[in-house]
Amino acid sequence: MSYERIMGIEVTNDVEYQKYRESMMPILHSFGGSFGFDFKVNEVLKSKSDAPINRVFTIDFPSKEIMNEFFSDPKYLAVKAKYFQSSVKSVTTISMHEKQP
Repeated sequence: MSYERIMGIEVTNDVEYQKYRESMMPILHSFGGSFGFDFKVNEVLKSKSDAPINRVFTIDFPSKEIMNEFFSDPKYLAVKAKYFQSSVKSVTTISMHEKQP
């Protein structure tokens, strides 16, 4: 059963965030991961978090274990340190769950 993570983030530098996405995509694909949905949001009507959100996306993996391996992979962490930290101000996990086929 696949595993999905729904995220809300506040992107503060679109150019650097795009570099992050482009650099991490081959690593994501090597783990069997992919993005399902990706939205730029200009207004949040209700949130369980005080953190601002201007981007919402889903990221899918073959399993929860593979997701954890991806997020701890040294190549991914290097890309994250280079581009993500300087382009994203806040991160909100909206949901993580197994997806039904």
